Amino acid sequence: MIYIGLAGWGDHDSLYKNGTAPKNKLREYAGHFPIVEVDASFYAIQPERNAVKWIEDTPNTFQFIVKAYQGMTGHERGSIPYQSKEEMFQAFIQSLIPYQQSEKLAMVLFQFSPWFRCTKENVNYLRFCKQKMGDIPVALEFRHQSWFTPQFKEGTLTFMKEEGWIHSICDEPQAGDGSIPIVLTASQSDKTLIRFHGRNVYGWKRPNQGDWREVRYLYRYNKEELLDWIEKLQVLKKQSKDIYIIFNNNSGGDAADNAKQFMELLGIEYEGLAPRQLDLF
Repeated sequence: MIYIGLAGWGDHDSLYKNGTAPKNKLREYAGHFPIVEVDASFYAIQPERNAVKWIEDTPNTFQFIVKAYQGMTGHERGSIPYQSKEEMFQAFIQSLIPYQQSEKLAMVLFQFSPWFRCTKENVNYLRFCKQKMGDIPVALEFRHQSWFTPQFKEGTLTFMKEEGWIHSICDEPQAGDGSIPIVLTASQSDKTLIRFHGRNVYGWKRPNQGDWREVRYLYRYNKEELLDWIEKLQVLKKQSKDIYIIFNNNSGGDAADNAKQFMELLGIEYEGLAPRQLDLF
């Protein structure tokens, strides 16, 4: 099964045509897609009441990909607001309970920083993370190219397979060490994650002027690029039962349109989505 969705649900204006209130956007979003990536959890570990509301706002078959808190993936610049890493992990795992109880947790995404290199120390930290997460399904996304250099590529993939990490495959700009190539290898037979970040090389490299975050994911995939991915999916479908696809190219509001276009190209029509609001005209 192929599941397609977006990173977050608040910024996709093309989905909300009738002035949908922010608190109701997920309910409306769930009429278009069967999965979503929860980004709020990256910036702060969310109170359980938030997860409870989001679960109540979505159909029974809806699934969440919850992004790991930034303190767990080395993005936190200052000190973490917890006494220890163990306390931080425990707080995050506690926040996942509503998703687990409702059987709506597809996976937790550990997206590591561009400076998280392939070193013995970092490999040991990945083992620590996996141990702390226990049986919770976890996906692993690298941003530093060293993990997939000829020297380490096979070792990286073998490590993910043996340790139980779901491979988060990226379509992103090829911009040196701080980006990774498309590696069409599933590390688990049940689930694989694909994330479309766009191909804006200029924005990816953090320009000297302007708001980098506004342009990092500024990119609209064309039809030919999406058609090329249909062939890539055929390779992955032989390796993995379920494939989760997240479009994250939303700096210009393109993610929702590209996701809809990709669904059309694949001939996918999902059942069990939430009822949509009727357009006024």
